[in-house]
Amino acid sequence: MKRIYIMVVAAVLLASSGASAEVQTREIEYKEGETVLQGLMAWDDASKARRPGVLVVHEWWGHNEHARHQAKRLAGAGYVGFALDMYGKGKVTTHPKDAQGFMAEVKKDPMVIPARFHVALELVKQDPHVSAENIAAIGYCFGGAVVLDEARAGADLDAVVSFHGALATKSPAEPGKVRARVLVLTGAADPFVPKDQVEAFTQEMKAARAMFRVVTYPGVKHGFTNPDAGEAGMDALEYNAEADQKSWTAMLELLKDVFH
Repeated sequence: MKRIYIMVVAAVLLASSGASAEVQTREIEYKEGETVLQGLMAWDDASKARRPGVLVVHEWWGHNEHARHQAKRLAGAGYVGFALDMYGKGKVTTHPKDAQGFMAEVKKDPMVIPARFHVALELVKQDPHVSAENIAAIGYCFGGAVVLDEARAGADLDAVVSFHGALATKSPAEPGKVRARVLVLTGAADPFVPKDQVEAFTQEMKAARAMFRVVTYPGVKHGFTNPDAGEAGMDALEYNAEADQKSWTAMLELLKDVFH
């Protein structure tokens, strides 16, 4: 198995919302090629058993607190969460123009995103708290598209969940290639993911004979899981507490069905 070069590891103990659980987090610097990346590993130390690992791919803003928070929530739910980095250490923003630039840069070479995802995947598999045969990936916005593309490519994942992620692709899934259970959670009022894109994705998954489900939340815009979505000054972005809660529950139900 390919070894991952981890340059810095720092442990921080955090009290979770559980009654007796303790969620621990570890800050990790790692590399893909010459690019230094950053990540946050989170797990509940109340259990010594190995458990499923779940990769969390950030929105177009970069490796921010939203992604890190989801990793901690996953730890509290009994998984090992890893909030990975697609852009490079320090490349995080709250400005749409900068976010667009970061995303465009990482997409210039089509091999970069898969390479960075798989470095993180191997890192998670090597974690001593993780059952390496039980891995899922979730993604938000840009990250949702990343994890769906991994599913299309036949990545060795048990489940993939996209929260308000783009669904269009230039490389549709081939029949029989999607190994992961796929869950798409999207807003009906999301101008970045219009109805025709949802319908095209549905037909793509059917043609690929994938196990998938699409959940659409009426009246909900893009970025509905991020409480800071409305601060970006974009009409397309809006937090929705109800959709946030329902989508998280839907994800947990899928993970429970897949792993338990």
